[in-house]
Amino acid sequence: MKGIAKLLSSSLGLGYIPGAPGTYGAIFGSCVYALLHYYGGNPMEYYLIPGIIIFTLLGIYFCGILEEEWGHDPSKVVLDETIGQWIVYLFVPFSWLNLVLGLILFRIFDIWKPLGIRKIDNLDHPASVMLDDVLAGVYGWIVLQAIIYFT
Repeated sequence: MKGIAKLLSSSLGLGYIPGAPGTYGAIFGSCVYALLHYYGGNPMEYYLIPGIIIFTLLGIYFCGILEEEWGHDPSKVVLDETIGQWIVYLFVPFSWLNLVLGLILFRIFDIWKPLGIRKIDNLDHPASVMLDDVLAGVYGWIVLQAIIYFT
């Protein structure tokens, strides 16, 4: 079970790449979104919403399994960034501009951790590893929706 936990929580191994693993996890989420657009059909939310729910719950479970070995909120766990990125793209019409804007907005909220994100991130619970990025995804989604609406 630990092998599966490590593979999925690292977004298929991307969390092991040194440098900016969170960015790699977010880029992976963007790539999945683009692949869903081209091969999954519309509406993409039929795939994104169940994926967000299932992988968030699995991520919380996996973080609990891996915490003893990896510690709390290790940089190798990037499934949270992948999920947060999917949240940004919910109900967003696909375009390359929206894809890039969504990626940038999510990473800004994920790195700066404003508006309560840092409070969640500082909790010492496996759920906090996932939920701070869920909230960053929600904030990125709100800003992206505003950009789309007003342009």
